[in-house]
Amino acid sequence: MAHDGRRTARRVLSVIVLVMALLAGAFFWYVGDFYHADAVAQEALLGTSDVEVTAMDDGSVAFVPQDPRLGLIFYPGGKVEPEAYAPLLLECAERGVLCVLLQPAFNLAILDTDAADGVTGQFPEVDEWYLGGHSLGGVAASSYLADHLDEYEGVVLLAAYPMVDLSDTSEQVLCIAGTNDGVLNRSRYDEARELLPAEARELELDGGNHAQFGSYGEQDGDGEATVSPEEQWEQTAEAIAELAD
Repeated sequence: MAHDGRRTARRVLSVIVLVMALLAGAFFWYVGDFYHADAVAQEALLGTSDVEVTAMDDGSVAFVPQDPRLGLIFYPGGKVEPEAYAPLLLECAERGVLCVLLQPAFNLAILDTDAADGVTGQFPEVDEWYLGGHSLGGVAASSYLADHLDEYEGVVLLAAYPMVDLSDTSEQVLCIAGTNDGVLNRSRYDEARELLPAEARELELDGGNHAQFGSYGEQDGDGEATVSPEEQWEQTAEAIAELAD
């Protein structure tokens, strides 16, 4: 009887190990298939005469203007290589917004919402800080904000909506989405307005789509943009820079 029990236990353990191996394999297959930053994004990482782009100790990338007016910590979209957002953040930095591009584990900010920990203290010259993110990165940014309301002025949501209630806060919220976005769930986006402060600002980019907030090519299910990526980055950066006014 004892021998049969040990054999049964070994079989159960073998099944558990097999299931765990299959789940781990499926996870790494899932996160290994992501959108890559293109050549335009790589070029933006070189910075300009007015913006210095530097790698931080934790792998995050800082876009530092000469005289920053405010700071923005940015969570990239799910399964998108973070560097794909370099063109947008460079545009922001050229308008005086010091930007820090986070590098969440497995390119999934939603699994690494605390990636912003300790960032603001590395730039004491900046007094006002915002969080921001694209798509699932925006969800992560708003979730982090909800736990750190005394540290940030607000959040920028690009083709994103919060999963937490911010309606009773005094935080500034800027929501930006393209009219041709085919990925954003519009029903949930509309429903989530009740989770935002009454003073939340909303900007619709005429002809913009989902993927053009970054620079990683076309995204499955997205609509066709009728504006250039450069136009979408510039309009978005202008709206973010206006937060300092």
